[in-house]
Amino acid sequence: MPTSNEGAHPSPAAVSAIGLRKSYGDKVVLDGIDLRIPAGSVFALLGPNGAGKTTAVKILSTLISADAGEMQVAGHDLATAPQAVRAAIGVTGQFSAVDGLITGEENMLLMADLHHLPKGEGRRVTAELLERFDLVEAAKKPASTYSGGMKRRLDIAMTLVGNPRIIFLDEPTTGLDPRSRHNMWGIIRGLVSDGVTVLLTTQYLEEADELADRIAVLNDGKIAAEGSADELKRLIPGGHVRLRFTDPAAYQTAAAALREVTRDDESLALQIPSDGSQRELRSILDWLDSAGIEADELTVHTPDLDDVFFALTSSTTQPKETVR
Repeated sequence: MPTSNEGAHPSPAAVSAIGLRKSYGDKVVLDGIDLRIPAGSVFALLGPNGAGKTTAVKILSTLISADAGEMQVAGHDLATAPQAVRAAIGVTGQFSAVDGLITGEENMLLMADLHHLPKGEGRRVTAELLERFDLVEAAKKPASTYSGGMKRRLDIAMTLVGNPRIIFLDEPTTGLDPRSRHNMWGIIRGLVSDGVTVLLTTQYLEEADELADRIAVLNDGKIAAEGSADELKRLIPGGHVRLRFTDPAAYQTAAAALREVTRDDESLALQIPSDGSQRELRSILDWLDSAGIEADELTVHTPDLDDVFFALTSSTTQPKETVR
């Protein structure tokens, strides 16, 4: 999975938003959220239905206007240069833009016309993308005959006709079977390896864990937490290191010496609270070495994104936590 190279020399932001707000009547959908997405990375907005994910994508892709906030996409100010933003981005929603009455190839050529590509270049780009997305055999068939996964692949292929450097994928695998979902993950990884920046919205925890460099958990219009998948998992208590011994004497010595340890005398195992960080693991290993104790097995158990998601979205009073 690609990693963002934030650090001493952060990547330029492909997408940034400060104080993004949107309401419909009395309903506050986005309550002043901040986003920063480095170029060439995958950023996931994770949240339950109604959290505001799709609204954020619609605003950043110029489909609807925000009530407040400063936003830049591809170096262009959203308020003053929306046309420049549209020229730099591609958008694929959970509801396909594919026209089922015409063939896959005709859908692609229509998109090439909309991008004002010369006829020859439009045909070349169409042929390349149909091959890339494994749609050559189906190209001459009406898109209405395509499976859900094929329609989604065609949708993304159509999005790429204009060679966008930033792509918004709004729940791209909703309704797909597991095989099609995994195929879509491979496509997304391929896009990022080509240097494309991806903003992904999803309800699928596994999807965010698999693909995203950074994840923002959106709940009730606010960002409840942001960080890498590993950083978010460490926000939730319950992580531990499990040491298992075959030598009862070594087990007893370790159990007597270690603090805050949970014993399992039957399996000769000790459970030590830990956030799973490298620093804590090194500390445990150094202690075992200095005490001359050898554990036969060491395993790290950390909360998964399911735990994070439910902990952060079960209450609307969660404070924002950002992991840097």
